Amino acid sequence: MKEMDRQRRTVSTKRARGVILKSARELELMRTAGRVVHSVLSRMAELAVPGATTGELNEVAEEMIAKAGGEALFKGVENPQARFAFPAALCTSVNEELVHGIPGERVLVQGDIVSIDCGVRIAGYCGDSAVTLAIGDVSDAVRHLMVVTQQALDRAIEMMKPGRMWSEVASNIQAVVEGEGLSVVRDFVGHGIGRNMHEEPKVPNYWDRRQKLADFELVPGMVLAVEPMVNQGAYAVEYRDPDRWVVVTKDRKYAAHYEHTVAITTDGADVLTDGR
Repeated sequence: MKEMDRQRRTVSTKRARGVILKSARELELMRTAGRVVHSVLSRMAELAVPGATTGELNEVAEEMIAKAGGEALFKGVENPQARFAFPAALCTSVNEELVHGIPGERVLVQGDIVSIDCGVRIAGYCGDSAVTLAIGDVSDAVRHLMVVTQQALDRAIEMMKPGRMWSEVASNIQAVVEGEGLSVVRDFVGHGIGRNMHEEPKVPNYWDRRQKLADFELVPGMVLAVEPMVNQGAYAVEYRDPDRWVVVTKDRKYAAHYEHTVAITTDGADVLTDGR
């Protein structure tokens, strides 16, 4: 019966296929996971200071997730590009690292930024969110990068409502970023989320004609992990050897990453990872 109900709620929405719509009950279960994610990221903001290591941050996060009865979404994930499964609960990406930074012995120093991505599953449902944190004082240019990336996410959430095509939202994300002289990453995008960390549809942060067939309509019950990834320099990125997990900017300029899990309701957007 549950599987039949799940199949009924799997829809196509103007070109996006296989989107699994969530009930009000499911949204609240996702919000429960989102609260844990929010609490972890809030604690990371307190602990991410000069002298802390990324491994120490991850240790605290793992303890918090376990105490809440959750499962760390990232730990154990396989990547065909890499030789090993992801080893931690957090992605801790420092400076030119865009995403998938591996926690370890790296010491955070004054002037660094660290993008911390956290995903949690509780009672079968997921929450996923990311923030970029300044370590002590950072340069005006780096602060600008962080502010604009946060503004791009805020603009997306403001625009998310039933009947709107994602291309319109993505175009506005891109306009916010490029209007400030920064670049939107093309190679990595957001995603649908629910029982699984990655569901349909793919959620880009930019738009061009080549993506026309990937456009989709926002409908009530859809839940998206919206995550602008922004570079100071060019948008090109690459995997870093030898780990083939960590993604870095090709020009080695700084990158920022903010993310929320966002549900579409009849009234607009409902952020499930803001701690409410």
